[in-house]
Formats: sequence, structure tokens, C-alpha cells
Amino acid sequence: MDKVYQGGCDCGAVRYTVSGSMSDIMICHCGQCRRTSGHVGAFSGTLRENLEFSEDRGLKWYASSDHARRGFCSECGSSLFWDQLEGKGIGVAAGSLDTPTGLKTHAEIFVGDRSDYYQLAPGVKNFKGDYEN
Repeated sequence: MDKVYQGGCDCGAVRYTVSGSMSDIMICHCGQCRRTSGHVGAFSGTLRENLEFSEDRGLKWYASSDHARRGFCSECGSSLFWDQLEGKGIGVAAGSLDTPTGLKTHAEIFVGDRSDYYQLAPGVKNFKGDYEN
């Protein structure tokens, strides 16, 4: 049986359950992730069908590009999801998951866009552009 993960925003206006597998964490250094999260974006991934909400009164979506949208809590501002409009998967903000997750960071992407105030994690694969499996 697949693991069950739970998570939500800081204030509780969004709570969710993921019933199924989740990918290990990918750290994104792109400008959009840095601006919407306040630092880097850290996301796990799952199939959209695995995601279920027990509370979604605060959930709002922002069309961040022609191909993706970002989910956040309109009450506390927590960054929660990155949703590619085409495809079956959804990115779940790692910081919104209840601990322990059992997940590990496996890659960093868009490292060429990172800011100058921090260093990359040693020993983690990194890619100047997007990550391809």
C-alpha cells in the first residue's frame, strides 16, 4: 500500500491528503519560485488524482505562465502547489507537508538563476536549466 501524506498551509485554511507515491524533493532556483516562496522552491510531485482536500476555503490559483499555475493560501499566503496545466502530475510544496515525510532532496534545477546570497547543497545533482528524467 502506498504511503499517505498530509499537509497544508500555515493557518489551516488549506489542508490536503496525498494517498499514493510522491517523488523526492526537487529544489528550483528560478526567479518565479524565489519570488513566490521567498527563497527557493522545494517541491515533491504526485499524480493530481492522489490529492484530496479536507479544507480548501483559502486555496487560490495564480496563472504564473502559459503552461502552469501556482496554488497558495489566500488567508496566510503559504505557497502550496505548482500545477503544470497539461499532464497528470502536480508539484506539492515540500514545506507544506507534515513531518516526517521520509523524502530526500534529489536535484536542484535552474541553478543558473540562483541568487548570490546562498550556496548550492553539496552532493546534490544540479542543472542549469530544467530537469529531465
